Amino acid sequence: MTSPLGHPRTVLILGGGSDIAFAIARALIARGTGAFVLAGRHPDVIEARAAALRAAGATAVEVAAFDAEQIDAHEAIVAQAFQRARAISGDVDLALIAFGLIDEASVLDETPAAAGHVAMVNFAGAVSSGLAVAQQLSAQGHGTLVVLSSLAGQRSRPSILPYGAAKAGLDAFTSGLEEALRGSGVRVVSVRPGWVRTRMTANRRSAPFATSPERVASDVLRGLDRGDRVVWTPRLLRLVAPILRLMPRGVFRLLARSR
Repeated sequence: MTSPLGHPRTVLILGGGSDIAFAIARALIARGTGAFVLAGRHPDVIEARAAALRAAGATAVEVAAFDAEQIDAHEAIVAQAFQRARAISGDVDLALIAFGLIDEASVLDETPAAAGHVAMVNFAGAVSSGLAVAQQLSAQGHGTLVVLSSLAGQRSRPSILPYGAAKAGLDAFTSGLEEALRGSGVRVVSVRPGWVRTRMTANRRSAPFATSPERVASDVLRGLDRGDRVVWTPRLLRLVAPILRLMPRGVFRLLARSR
């Protein structure tokens, strides 16, 4: 069972190819976590990450196929992932929703189909898989669900509008899910990073308060230790987010254009 200090024994990661998820997994291994189930869309990437976690000290790492857009399959995939976790180590103590897709162009230059795919992955995919995970955790009576959101969900720029809108919806879902799970023994944690330097953002200009996957991992583990419901990373964003939401439209427009 997950301890109050956030030291899980068995971890499920949906989006096992995520740079942030990989950094969190390595940080957990350093704390003694041994078993992982990595689920993702690209087998070569997932297998490479699994090998790296074994080399870092993980005692058991299983891999599984997972596509965020195939929402009809999520319930079965998650159930199978929990079964595989129990076979190698026991109940899933911590589950991480870590997949994501960002816009390649400003909204009016983006094709409607591309925008829809971004929204599907970041919102609908996270809702269906997140609910499937929550139901499994509730059935076992304990565990923590960590959902990677974004500062962009507080107020989205035209350059990443579908992404930001999807993250705003995901925040609303996560908050409501937390209430639905009250009394079940399951904890829900929303992680809201600013700009993180990863493969997903490699071709885009950086933004203020840019950070690294390793810094996000450190902040997430600190948040688990503290019992936080929301983890801002860098932590300064906890103060920046309200300013961003209340900023006059004209000022926000200038800021958005500068990026």
